[in-house]
Amino acid sequence: MLIITRTVHIPDNEIELSAIRAQGAGGQNVNKVASAVHLRFDIAASSLPAFYKERLLSWRDQRISSEGVVVIKAQQYRTQEQNRADALERLKALILEATKVQKTRRATKPTLGSKKRRLDGKSQRGAIKAGRGKVDY
Repeated sequence: MLIITRTVHIPDNEIELSAIRAQGAGGQNVNKVASAVHLRFDIAASSLPAFYKERLLSWRDQRISSEGVVVIKAQQYRTQEQNRADALERLKALILEATKVQKTRRATKPTLGSKKRRLDGKSQRGAIKAGRGKVDY
């Protein structure tokens, strides 16, 4: 069981994990051992709450296919157990990131002091530039 929050859990039967051979360098061992893990998670068929499903399906991410299936390939570690834990952790992070609610931005006006400082700086800069002109004797 993958625990997302205190109230949201994903049962193991909803997450499909399969072992595959890892890509890249690694000598003879990479050709013999299926240490990489391929994780598939169907969002629509899961027991996640409706809010989570809605946010995940509307979210634009390359790990989520057009059918609403999350596909994660973990091959960073040498052992299958570590890659399995990494894939589950990445799924959890993806779900939490997708359901994070952005704080609404409220437009603010500059303070009177900041306006005054800006205008003082502008007039000071103008005085410096005016001092560069021709000197009339």
